[in-house]
Amino acid sequence: MAELGVVGPTSWGTTLAVLLACRGHQVRLLARTPQEAQALEEARENRRFLPGLLFPPTLTVTAAPEEAVGGVQGVVLAVPSPSLRENVRRIAPFLPPAALILHAVKGLEPGTALRMSQVLAEEVPSHREQVAVLSGPNLAREIARGLPSSTVIASAHPQVARWFQEVFHTPTFRVYISRDVVGVELGGALKNIVAIGAGICDGLRLGDNAKAAFVARGLAEITRLGVAAGADPLTFAGLAGLGDLMATCWSPLSRNRTVGERLALGYPLGQALKELGQVAEGVSTVPEALRLAERYGVEMPIARTTYQVLYHGLPIAQAIQALLDRSPKAEWPEGWAERRPPEPTLC
Repeated sequence: MAELGVVGPTSWGTTLAVLLACRGHQVRLLARTPQEAQALEEARENRRFLPGLLFPPTLTVTAAPEEAVGGVQGVVLAVPSPSLRENVRRIAPFLPPAALILHAVKGLEPGTALRMSQVLAEEVPSHREQVAVLSGPNLAREIARGLPSSTVIASAHPQVARWFQEVFHTPTFRVYISRDVVGVELGGALKNIVAIGAGICDGLRLGDNAKAAFVARGLAEITRLGVAAGADPLTFAGLAGLGDLMATCWSPLSRNRTVGERLALGYPLGQALKELGQVAEGVSTVPEALRLAERYGVEMPIARTTYQVLYHGLPIAQAIQALLDRSPKAEWPEGWAERRPPEPTLC
């Protein structure tokens, strides 16, 4: 069994911390403040996000980064993408040289469009070959209930992915490994944009045909950008692509789908996010996805239209009509999958 630090008392971070502790590992969950750490320790559950999910005895909570990650074999980061860099800086001085790092963050850094492994490479270059990413159709509340789920752990270094695979794998949480860090990260980040539109389809009751077509074309956008950035197109047909997209676009537990549904019902964006009470990564990911699309010369009409709705007040009816009015074309332009850059690296 391993000693592990988990950064982020979010619903996802708490779920992973409990899962690891139930697996028999010694887990230290890093809270944001001493007050939060004390409340979590006294309650032995995260009453804000996951009431009823009790902490195993092997899970402790602390607000001291040196206690959370000092001497551990592995660190798991499960925080919103806008705060990843801040959290990495918080723990960096106390990271053991041999510690492996896994992030479970589905987003792009605001203002830079960097993937999370790229942020890690900048902040802890000494550990850049010890990084992995976890992503898949992983709704925290279902995993917390012990329902069956699968995920993908990707690393440019197979031994790192295999180590985390062994650490996480349980009879109800099946873990696959991959070397496609770019594809797994972009699949997890970009599907949140599509989920907002899927929620709009639900809110307006546009029907199953419309929603299925929208999600399929969203997957095409994700795949186009991923391939242009160096990802393997097969990744987007797997758990970190299609699997995650389906869960996020259909589940009532999906935060991004819920935001889209509320927008369709007439909620202003600020109110929809306030009532959600948690981060909807798709909102901050949209402008960064368009930044990447411009960098790689990729067309992303769904992302661009979603951006106009979220940030410029484009009426939803006009947004739908703009997508429907696009000129007919081939579903997959000939040779699209061959237009790939050299084999990607971690960052």
